[in-house]
Amino acid sequence: MKSLEEGGTRLEQLERAHDGRNINPRRGVLAGEAAGQEVKDLAKAHPVPTLLTTIPSRSGPAQDAPSYYGVPAIKAPVWLPTIPLYFYVGGLAGAASALGAALELLGGRELETLGRRCRWVGFAGDVVGSGLLIEDLGRPARFLNMLRMFRPTSPMNMGAWILSVSGAMNTLAVGAPLLRREGGVVERLGIGASRVAGMSRRRGGALEALGTGASVVAGVLGLPLAGYTAVLLSNTAIPVWQRTRRTLPFMFMASGMASAAGLLQLLPEDSERERRVVRRFGLLGKVGELAAEVAVERELSRSEEVSRHLKQGRAGTLWKAARLCTAASLVLDLLPGRQRWKQVASGVLGTAGAVATRYAIYDAGKVSSKDPHATFVPQRQGLGAAEVAKNTVASDGKPLRFPLPVVS
Repeated sequence: MKSLEEGGTRLEQLERAHDGRNINPRRGVLAGEAAGQEVKDLAKAHPVPTLLTTIPSRSGPAQDAPSYYGVPAIKAPVWLPTIPLYFYVGGLAGAASALGAALELLGGRELETLGRRCRWVGFAGDVVGSGLLIEDLGRPARFLNMLRMFRPTSPMNMGAWILSVSGAMNTLAVGAPLLRREGGVVERLGIGASRVAGMSRRRGGALEALGTGASVVAGVLGLPLAGYTAVLLSNTAIPVWQRTRRTLPFMFMASGMASAAGLLQLLPEDSERERRVVRRFGLLGKVGELAAEVAVERELSRSEEVSRHLKQGRAGTLWKAARLCTAASLVLDLLPGRQRWKQVASGVLGTAGAVATRYAIYDAGKVSSKDPHATFVPQRQGLGAAEVAKNTVASDGKPLRFPLPVVS
């Protein structure tokens, strides 16, 4: 520090240092690695705010709509563009796990192969989903920190726990058959592994039961895994996501079923019964997804300022493309005939529709967060926190009348 070498007491030296560090030397001494840094442009670093001569609520681009100087009232989400892929993979893994558990309990021996395939799809989805989530968080330690507590009121905390437990159960479900299989992967690892495999064969019944139990637990967690991301979105202040809090979770779960069926349709099948099961599972998911999309639009239609963000721009294009792909996939499933090309085309279209749906919802929410009217207008119409908390009475006991008046 150049100023400290100019003589005088330390306090006098610090007082003479007009370097923009904005520190009161009578209260503390600036020290540490960055203590010698100076602000090059003090006016730029600490701009003096200009006097406001307009009313905040009437200073936006549309003078007849409430705003706040035309600037966003809330922060836009800072998630990476890969987060919608995490939504898709989580839904796929959850739905596949649920189908696998149902086949374990009700399918019989003829559908054992499809049940094992669902286990592997659920396992792969949990692994890929965890990787995508950690990539967004920045480092694995942040994901582990989310598991330091168990908070049922937090969708994010519950989601981290559901993803972790589902991943552990699916790992156990796919690992147990490998341990008990003669000549499998474990036996090839060496003498020690052979001993483990030999022991596992003697206890094959227990391992099989363990794998089945783990698969059932993963299936129970499947639907929450497919839908918790929508609950997480709905619990934010982002207008599009908050306005669809009643229908968005159902749409994500139905879309997860369509996603799982779409991927299973792309994989080879061993029997006609497997094909029928996957087809019916996909039909149920696609019909549910299309119906839920209509419900989402109806829920959004209560506020034009919010719903327009799902109709315009890139989000609107993705939303329309998603519905078109899902509907086309549904039509292919309903057409008579068992041609393989129809199954593949249906699987590709169903997958494209599910991915586009997630990106449409993500983009619409991001754009709506930058629109102050999408935040203020619904609240003044009574569709904001007052509606959520059922609090329509003012502090003086009188009922609130919506829209609320603009305070001048």
